Amino acid sequence: MLRFLPYLRPFAPQFITSFALAPLQVLASVAIPLLLGAVVDGPIRNRDVVGVLWYALALLGVGAFEALMSFVRRWIMSRATSHIEANIRLDLFEQLQRLPLGFHKSWESGQLLSRIMSDLGLLRRFMSFGLVMLAMSSLHIVVVVAIMVVTLWQVGLAVLLSVVPVVIAVFALMGRFGRISRQVQDQTGDVASAAEESLHGVRVIRSFGRTRHSFEGFDTRATALAESGVRRMNLASVLWTLLEVFPSVLLLIVLFGVSYGVTAGGLSLGAAVAFVTLLLSLAWPVGSLGFLLSFAREAATAANRVTEVFDAPVSIVSGDRRIEEPRGHLQLRGVTFQFPDADEPTLSDLDLDIAPGETVALVGGTGSGKSTLVSLIPRLVEVTGGQILLDGVDLRDLDLRQLRSLVGTAFEDPILFSMSARENLTLGRPDATDEEIAAAVRVARAEFVHDLPWGLETRLGEQGLSLSGGQRQRLALARAILVRPRVLVLDDTLSALDIHTEAEVEEALTSTLVGVTGIVVAHRASTVLLADRVAMLVEGRIAHTGTHAELLASVPEYRELLSADYAIAMEGDNGGR
Repeated sequence: MLRFLPYLRPFAPQFITSFALAPLQVLASVAIPLLLGAVVDGPIRNRDVVGVLWYALALLGVGAFEALMSFVRRWIMSRATSHIEANIRLDLFEQLQRLPLGFHKSWESGQLLSRIMSDLGLLRRFMSFGLVMLAMSSLHIVVVVAIMVVTLWQVGLAVLLSVVPVVIAVFALMGRFGRISRQVQDQTGDVASAAEESLHGVRVIRSFGRTRHSFEGFDTRATALAESGVRRMNLASVLWTLLEVFPSVLLLIVLFGVSYGVTAGGLSLGAAVAFVTLLLSLAWPVGSLGFLLSFAREAATAANRVTEVFDAPVSIVSGDRRIEEPRGHLQLRGVTFQFPDADEPTLSDLDLDIAPGETVALVGGTGSGKSTLVSLIPRLVEVTGGQILLDGVDLRDLDLRQLRSLVGTAFEDPILFSMSARENLTLGRPDATDEEIAAAVRVARAEFVHDLPWGLETRLGEQGLSLSGGQRQRLALARAILVRPRVLVLDDTLSALDIHTEAEVEEALTSTLVGVTGIVVAHRASTVLLADRVAMLVEGRIAHTGTHAELLASVPEYRELLSADYAIAMEGDNGGR
């Protein structure tokens, strides 16, 4: 919980006020039994009707004061904790945006969603209700037992002695409860992940007739969660029952002691009534301890789960240098990259110099490292060796916002968001004009957006599933072009287009790439022809560089990779460029 102190500090006055009101509420609650004892020994014993009325008014006033304290305390805490929850959630989301891609690949999205939603909600409820109630219940028990010890020490001592085994049993149960609570919260994330994955992949699941298989996988996780939840509730029931039965045991002890005190003459009837009423007032504080303690354990587990995300290392941090007049000169010097859990590097000792305005095509077999290499340019992943320079400045020293405004990226698997087509297009440049949007749409041959029901204002479905794969790729390409980058990275962006549309897009891109440094991951010879030079990757190394014609003539592996018939036909049409 110490991790969240910075979030609590601005609301310290509200917490102090709430905790200051809590003892007043407890004292008001304890005062009612004492007033009842006084009215029995006073006005009722003396048959003083007016005195009884005054005591009744006093009891009404004390009850109203207790209710007012409860209302004010809850009102203050609910407002404060709602703001705290919102602030933590915003920072947690920002942390998720900063964490490297490796983190997101190793975590299921459902686990992250359960932390940012259900775990933070649990923390808020404990801070607004459970924390103060736990303090109030404990204080109430201490005050009542202290009054008992002072009033009739033998009974008070017996009560204290009977508490010891109950406390030991409670702490023993709480350890097991904490472990099961963690398991339940982790399994909640597993169920959320399974549901999200199945809903996103519903087309694939149905097309392969695997609906039943998907259901069985979800059922397995949901059943495990239900079984853990039952075990947690069984344990909580034992804890709650123990604490609810305990006041009844105390009542027997107190009744015996009070009866002895009254008959022996050392205790008045009013004091006896006060004594028994005080004990009865312990029923809620003692009974609620089971719920509150289990609530506290769940909140502690939730805090640990959220802290895991906050404490995850942010490996990609922004530099402080800026390029005043960017030209787009890109240099790779001894670049190496290795995934943390891999035995061998994915990229090894890459050297490549791309002049401003030059376009280089990256080709290579599956697993050669092309997508990893282009992810290094906008620092989506970080080099583990060597350096990448943009206009002579190491990317790690550059301001991250400027770097990503200078580098426009379109990926093979385009991600669109559940918002309008316009908002998707202007994601990297919200201030783009209608003319600039129209130009980017025209280059990417994405004019279909104008035919949508509400044109650019049409809201796209989640992940853009209402569009075809080719339409999503063209929108993603238009989005990258609209940024007006100095370096344009295309990671096999045209793979989902038909031949005719691809030819139209490539023709438009030819003029767009003029003056822009381009890196194009290509699998087709037609895409390679967009480039001035070609770099061929083999097992994470740049094995060959040169023009398309040079590699076609001198590198058999290159011819095999692009298919000789396709390459020769294109070479004849374009003169090898």
